[in-house]
Amino acid sequence: MEGLSERQYAARVGLSRGAIQKAKAAGRLVLHADGSIDADASDARRAEATDPSKTRKPPQPKRKPVPEAAVSAVGDTLKEQGLAAPATGGGTTFLQAKTANEVLKAQERRIRLQKLKGELIDRGRALALVFRLARQERDVWVNWPARVAALMAADLSASCSEASGQEIVVEPAAMQKALEKHVRSQLDDLAEFQPDLR
Repeated sequence: MEGLSERQYAARVGLSRGAIQKAKAAGRLVLHADGSIDADASDARRAEATDPSKTRKPPQPKRKPVPEAAVSAVGDTLKEQGLAAPATGGGTTFLQAKTANEVLKAQERRIRLQKLKGELIDRGRALALVFRLARQERDVWVNWPARVAALMAADLSASCSEASGQEIVVEPAAMQKALEKHVRSQLDDLAEFQPDLR
């Protein structure tokens, strides 16, 4: 056989054997003397005889554009792991996106496991506990001058009297007022401190 059989030519051009038989019967194929198909000549004749508007084009899958936020998230994930990230606006390869997806799945599984083991706590609960602890500490400091002012006044009176040889009296109310002033100043300074709990 000089050329191709109907089956072979059908496989070559991506058509069914029935379509090749119809084209052969209609004279759109070039045949050798033995009845086999001259592939190159037949391709040229079919191209001339075929109306381009009636040819079926393989359907192109509709692709949605990938949001920039998703691309930047892939880049951030890869950078966190020390891997090569796509350049800004340069696009992301399938391999980079797949790697980032696998990294994120592993991180998610690790966090879920840590929660199950009790190694992680809820952020909202932690913030509430820190706030309550700070409030309790502040209340203790606000009440501290009233508790210790009389004791400190007595200690100062005794130590100043011994040092000078004269009786010096420090009034508890004046001591409490001075202590409250300084404690409140310190608490105001501490109130400006904002802990970073990220």
